[in-house]
Amino acid sequence: MKKTNGFMAEFKTFIMRGNVVDLAVGVIIGAAFQAIIKSLVDDVVMPVIGLITGGLDFSNLFVALDGNEYETLAAAQEAGAATLNYGNFIGAVFNFLIMAFVIFCLVKAINTLRAKTEKKVEEAPAAPTTKKCPYCKSEIDIEATKCPNCTSDVE
Repeated sequence: MKKTNGFMAEFKTFIMRGNVVDLAVGVIIGAAFQAIIKSLVDDVVMPVIGLITGGLDFSNLFVALDGNEYETLAAAQEAGAATLNYGNFIGAVFNFLIMAFVIFCLVKAINTLRAKTEKKVEEAPAAPTTKKCPYCKSEIDIEATKCPNCTSDVE
């Protein structure tokens, strides 16, 4: 029974560590943010790109591995043919690049806005670590009571 309590206590300690909780929150927010980015790409960016490319659809680019020719991917799949769907892969890469670019632009805009709104903190000058000997004018340690160069007593 003691091992279970030890295991459960260790598990509780692991779960309650700050970085695990932060990671969980990040994953949840990331999933919600992904829905927003997907909508932006699918509903705003892709129609513009479709207009520019003349409605090019990558999903029907495939090779039927049985050697036959099919009009569409759906027809090949309906016939039970094994297919190499390179068009879907190209579309997924294309969507990834667009999503990555949109996320980059959003993060860049947020960072620019944050930089403009943050108050700039001025650093205080560092405390001096040396002083000048009043007799020989050489630089000595700030805590020195006797100059190592001229052996005068300094304050």
